[in-house]
Amino acid sequence: MKKQRSESHSHTYTKSKNSMVKISIVSFLAIGIATSLSLVLSSSPPKSYYHSLYKSNSISDNASISHDLYMLTRRPHVAGTEANAQAAAYVLSTLASYSINSHIVSYDVSLTYPISRSLVLTQPEQASEQLPVVFDLRQEIYDGDPYADAAREVLPSFHAYAKSGTVRGAVVYANYGRVEDFKRLKEMGVNVTESIVLARYGKIYRGDIVNNAFEAGAIGAIVYTDKKDYGGGGDEGWFPEAKWMPPSGVQVGSVYDGAGDPSTPGWPSIQGCERLSDDEVEKQGNVPLIPSLPVSAADGETIMRSVGGQVADAGWQGSKDGPTYRLGPGPGILNLTYTGKKAIETIQNVIDSWLWVIIGIHGHSEQSIPIVEPRHCCPKIDEARKTRMETSENNCAVQLGCRGVRPGSTEWVEDNRQLLASRAVAYLNVDCAVSGPGFHASATPQLDRLLLKTTRQVDDPENSSQSIYESWVAAPSNSPTVSMHELQMQLSSLELLLAVGEILW
Repeated sequence: MKKQRSESHSHTYTKSKNSMVKISIVSFLAIGIATSLSLVLSSSPPKSYYHSLYKSNSISDNASISHDLYMLTRRPHVAGTEANAQAAAYVLSTLASYSINSHIVSYDVSLTYPISRSLVLTQPEQASEQLPVVFDLRQEIYDGDPYADAAREVLPSFHAYAKSGTVRGAVVYANYGRVEDFKRLKEMGVNVTESIVLARYGKIYRGDIVNNAFEAGAIGAIVYTDKKDYGGGGDEGWFPEAKWMPPSGVQVGSVYDGAGDPSTPGWPSIQGCERLSDDEVEKQGNVPLIPSLPVSAADGETIMRSVGGQVADAGWQGSKDGPTYRLGPGPGILNLTYTGKKAIETIQNVIDSWLWVIIGIHGHSEQSIPIVEPRHCCPKIDEARKTRMETSENNCAVQLGCRGVRPGSTEWVEDNRQLLASRAVAYLNVDCAVSGPGFHASATPQLDRLLLKTTRQVDDPENSSQSIYESWVAAPSNSPTVSMHELQMQLSSLELLLAVGEILW
């Protein structure tokens, strides 16, 4: 049984206009920490110089961040597509315009794309008077969407690296699809064998949901966004009127449980390199062995209403305005078909070379128009060029290359072992750094006090009469203390550090 890992993030829909002002503050901390680390290795101006630089209001440039955000989100740029290459070229040209010596490093990686999908809900033959429900698996475009044309370019929702196949089975509800959830089903006498599992996002990585379903005997998996976790139930509303996921919204992503290109484990995916066959990739144990699909809250609720049997535990229930959740199996029966294609496509990393304090940001889109992730890319572009203009001592590598399983960053690490061993001094990961209007921060314990000290010295760009710390304290439900594990932003990435350690040492 594979060890399940926590879900890295859950995408919610938020209005960018409320959060644009706060976005650059994240960069103050990340770049500030990067600069501090660079000071260890090189002579530089006194600390007071850097303190005044990062406290200065001049470094907060919402106009340039807004422009970068627009350029990186105006159309989908799925990994391996021409649009993604154009996004990388834009980042490169922006950095070059500020005399930052950067270049693009490309890798040819194994990616997957959807060809066809089908999901049909039927009842047993004795209840055949009920017509089948054929799901259209479509995310609706809201009325008045100014970017409707770009939204129509979005790929159909799918799980990257999902197994192709056709399966038919009774529905079993498995809560969040954790190991303990399947253990609970067994305790209650619910047989998962030959069923199609219905599980909701929210607690663990989606790839572990699919793998846990397979280990329990299921032949397929449907993963949906429950209103209980993603909002929109009752009177809350949803995007674009509120921040919550709309009823037809679907969370997409990868179900591959490894790192980098599945066909080149441990070595870079350069042109003409040796690759594992599809059978060899499956034997590695990191790709799912049953078909799966992500679906919306509306579709998930429709399926849930077809499930009978025992009533699920209280902690397994959904939102107050939802149906009663039952465990099954059936009587609802799902017919699931997914066909995907594998292709070797080119992805790009944008690298700023010297001694490396590496700032990792997500630059590739899964299957849609990315909003939250480019928001932390934008200030990195903006603040990195400002820092380089002010001082030649802040040396960092900004890498763009994440697509669910982070093939860009992994391939670059595999391709630069010796350079990393000699040049890399630190790695800062920024993942979903901007979500909502308020400021939040968390870190490994070693950085707790630095965060508190820094936020006390940086002015709030929305209210220059107070510091970021003061606005942080005043915000509802926020209490910045040294124990900061409940706050939302993570400035370190244990996952990539472990990957670097495995490869280098």
